[in-house]
Amino acid sequence: MTPNIEQRLKEIPPEPGVYFMRDATDRILYIGKSKRLRSRVRSYFRDGNHHSPRIAMMVRQVAEIEFIVTDTEAEALALEANLIKQHQPYFNVLLKDDKKYPYILITWSEDYPRILMTRNRRIGRGKDKYYGPYTDAHLLRNVLYTIKRTFPLRQRPQPLFKDRPCLNYDLGRCPGVCQSMIAPQDYHQTVEKVAMIFQGRTGELLETLATQMQQASERLDFEQAGTIRDRLNNLAALNAEQKVALPNDTVSRDAIALAADRKTACVQLFQIRAGKLIGRLGFTAQVQSLSAIETADPSPEDLGAILQSVLEEHYRTADSVEIPAEILVQHPLPDGDILASYLSDLKGRKVTIVNPQRQLKAELIEMVEKNAVHELTRLQRQSERNLNSLEDLAEILSLPEMPRRIEGFDISHIQGSNAVASQVVFIDGVPAKQYYRHYKIQNPEITIGHSDDYASHAEIARRRFRKYAGGVNTDSTDFPDVVLIDGGKGQLSAVMNVLEELNLADKMSIISLAKQREEIFLPGETLPLPTEAEQPGVQLLRRVRDESHRFAITFHRQQRSQKQTRSYLDDIAGLGSYRQKQLLAHFHSIDYIRAASVEDLAKAPGIGAQTASEIYSYFHPQ
Repeated sequence: MTPNIEQRLKEIPPEPGVYFMRDATDRILYIGKSKRLRSRVRSYFRDGNHHSPRIAMMVRQVAEIEFIVTDTEAEALALEANLIKQHQPYFNVLLKDDKKYPYILITWSEDYPRILMTRNRRIGRGKDKYYGPYTDAHLLRNVLYTIKRTFPLRQRPQPLFKDRPCLNYDLGRCPGVCQSMIAPQDYHQTVEKVAMIFQGRTGELLETLATQMQQASERLDFEQAGTIRDRLNNLAALNAEQKVALPNDTVSRDAIALAADRKTACVQLFQIRAGKLIGRLGFTAQVQSLSAIETADPSPEDLGAILQSVLEEHYRTADSVEIPAEILVQHPLPDGDILASYLSDLKGRKVTIVNPQRQLKAELIEMVEKNAVHELTRLQRQSERNLNSLEDLAEILSLPEMPRRIEGFDISHIQGSNAVASQVVFIDGVPAKQYYRHYKIQNPEITIGHSDDYASHAEIARRRFRKYAGGVNTDSTDFPDVVLIDGGKGQLSAVMNVLEELNLADKMSIISLAKQREEIFLPGETLPLPTEAEQPGVQLLRRVRDESHRFAITFHRQQRSQKQTRSYLDDIAGLGSYRQKQLLAHFHSIDYIRAASVEDLAKAPGIGAQTASEIYSYFHPQ
């Protein structure tokens, strides 16, 4: 704790309000609320307080603390929600963004919004809106497919032609977005109808379309009426797949329940509209980060606090029409009345939060809890499998303790062309894709027709580990415990030579995995380790190897594709894309540009005498 932080903690009042955590560059790290600001903020800096890795990382970066005092806790909750929307602090992520569950993203910030399926909530901008997460990715893809066949929406991320629409326009599936054949405000109205589906307002959308169909019929516009009728049929079929949760019910409600062990809470939220289950959202929260006791099972109060935190984050970005009139919760919320008051103000009508104990609503909560238990069981089995794999790997490699960070490296090329390398990272046996890296091989001797995997691996090893030369900062969290090289003894030897030069050979375990017999080789050993291909530790290494291979091939294909579509004109200094288009429009082909004289080149729009000379020199080197 710095003297500045120590002094700031003394100045914080014991009143309700909102607090800001800032780093040394004045960037907002975290925004939180509390009934008592002083005790809440001080809890981050108490000795012996067991924070989650996320919170511990944040606390280490805090250089300044600010606060805003409010009159009531409800005001603090509303202010926190608005500030998080405005600033989007990096550490304001209660729910693990493990990219497991997909979201729907509608890019409202664009003139012609796109509807995307994504597993990353950090790619949006400004007015862009997320819906989800959704637990059934296959069903979500089917919904998107039906929507794109029901409503005239943009079907391609990029236009197929420069001066005309593609076949989708002629089929009536796209309104000609690429050629601006529809006004942005009209297209927004179409996307707003689609958004109603993800807001749980399918019934309202059906009524709206039925009214529009009737109006079209009265105008004798039978073609438009028929189009709307087809949309109604598609949406009715989509809605018919949903399960009836509460019969003869017209109230919109959400039901939330969880299952938790000492580390993880799996939360399920069922969205019920007009008696039908229209959406099932899944969340994963860390129990330790919510002040649960590390050595004991979480209490009902702890579980209620988790549910409240999940609901606050879920409804923070929701539109008012997405907020239901009733929320059923498995455990009483510690500040349920404050949350209900906040949501009522946001919705413009009363929202109630109920902890049902009997009859149909209690049975609904039991069904939600049962789904949460299944999800927790699945995560526990996965965690147990990873633990067994890490223990077995530590035994295979004679490591003093289980490896936490494993890095895998692979090379990809075709006869030396477009040579690239991949680096994948597994933490505690799970892929950590935020740490993946790819490299372009820079060795000038590796060209088309001449490949050298040994030299490529040596180059990547030097580029990856040179910052640790001499053992500097090898205790940092991004320094690996195990490095896996895809290949045999030759690739392993090339990497070991580099690490010995950097004095790092004894700082980590370096191994290679040969593909044919799944054999593990250690540096300096002629024979592979005595292992079986199906034992847990070897299977973990195979997952790392396969992932590094997949990541390398994907990047290689991307580079090869870019090179195939690259123009000769891209290599001419000072000739940007706009002037390239002008040049091609004037000469119609690269061959004509190559045959043109300096004088002819200078006559092209936007091409001066100096640029014309550079173009001519490029195609006619002395």
